[in-house]
Amino acid sequence: MKKPILTAETRYNKYSQITARAVRASFKEEERLAAERRGLTILKFQRWENGLGGIQVPLSEEIAREKEAAGKPS
Repeated sequence: MKKPILTAETRYNKYSQITARAVRASFKEEERLAAERRGLTILKFQRWENGLGGIQVPLSEEIAREKEAAGKPS
């Protein structure tokens, strides 16, 4: 089995993840929760139709919209 090749980018990404986690953990409770919420909203969703991209929506909003639509009878 081959070992994965560690490039400078992958090492730096791992380093930045570890340091970000350490910084967030050092915050007081209220600031820590706000920082964790900001970290979760980084991922965005974009629908593409006919070769054109739509607006970018944070994935958490898209999931909430789908849950709301599933709960309503059609």
